[in-house]
Amino acid sequence: MPATVSAFDRIGEENAFAVLARATDLARQGRDIVNLGIGQPDFATPPHIVEAAVKALRDGHHGYTPATGLLPLREAVAADLHRRQGVTVSPEHVMIVPGGKVTMFMAILMFGAPGVDILYPDPGFPIYRSMIEFTGARPIPVPMREANGFAFSAEETLGLITPATRLLILNSPANPTGGVTPKSEIDALVAGLDRFPEVAVLSDEIYGQMTYDGLAHQTLLSYPAIRDRLILLDGWSKTYAMTGWRLGYGVWPKPWFDKARKLVVNSFSCTNAASQWAGIAALEGPQDAVRTMMAAFDERRHAVTAGLNRLPGVRAVVPKGAFYAFPNITGTGWAAKALASALLEEAGVACIGGPDFGLHGEGYLRFSYANSLPNIEIALERMGRFLRDTVKRP
Repeated sequence: MPATVSAFDRIGEENAFAVLARATDLARQGRDIVNLGIGQPDFATPPHIVEAAVKALRDGHHGYTPATGLLPLREAVAADLHRRQGVTVSPEHVMIVPGGKVTMFMAILMFGAPGVDILYPDPGFPIYRSMIEFTGARPIPVPMREANGFAFSAEETLGLITPATRLLILNSPANPTGGVTPKSEIDALVAGLDRFPEVAVLSDEIYGQMTYDGLAHQTLLSYPAIRDRLILLDGWSKTYAMTGWRLGYGVWPKPWFDKARKLVVNSFSCTNAASQWAGIAALEGPQDAVRTMMAAFDERRHAVTAGLNRLPGVRAVVPKGAFYAFPNITGTGWAAKALASALLEEAGVACIGGPDFGLHGEGYLRFSYANSLPNIEIALERMGRFLRDTVKRP
């Protein structure tokens, strides 16, 4: 059998899907599993969005769309960004893609190459590092520290930039930590980037509408100084409970937009037509379901954090965004991945070990509170019983 190209030996994956598969297998065997591992809302997609897709199919929207996406959807994205963030974006710079990962895939592929450095959040979404290594670039982790509320430090981030740096990846609100970087740090970072005009920025803002306590999301699009080298990543999956619809978008500077379009043409041709019409309904229709979902997440956020802090050897900061808690479990005496595995196999609770999110993830677990409050309470009770009754193991 012919050997695969070496780049594919470097590519990683997202372990949350492996945990989901194992949890599903255990449930199939009759085990009662509470899944706090996968990052998707437990809410249904709002009915008016579903109906828009059904209508599109009935109306005959069965064919290809433009590679860059339907113009009405690109216009809706631009209008939504202006309405929510007060920023002006041309629809001609909006690229509709099948999910958030595609924008990061294209951006990292565009700038990654042997001899190049790419900075990324750590702990962070695992596909960042996976794709960086796939391109042959050198991954440079930017630590997201618990002591800093899992926000990035502008000073520390700028200190990691070298002449080899070509791309800086940012994520706020953040997966897996729920951290939100304050505007003051973003201001300082953007000011510091003046010294590094050759560094492009990919801002992953997929959780941008998921902040708490009246905290406003600070989009990187609001900084004119970096607009000509900024790629924005966003989409519908989290905000509108549309993970399976595979619908996302990127906002690209004009010089890079056509390069991204060519990647689309060479890979998936265009995004699913019916999903795009659903995306228009999501942005232009009522937002009540989003507010209802966020109110539920807020209640769960406090419940899961309080419950985790009652567990022996566990401490958890209250997340400011997204729907993840990232507790410190060093006091339990367990290594993170070993504890995550034991909780699934022995206690029936699925979560993700911190090292699956990077070098700085050891000592932490990620819990998604995109599950019902009763299920969260069951999971906390099971974890407490397990930790109290189990001898500490490395």
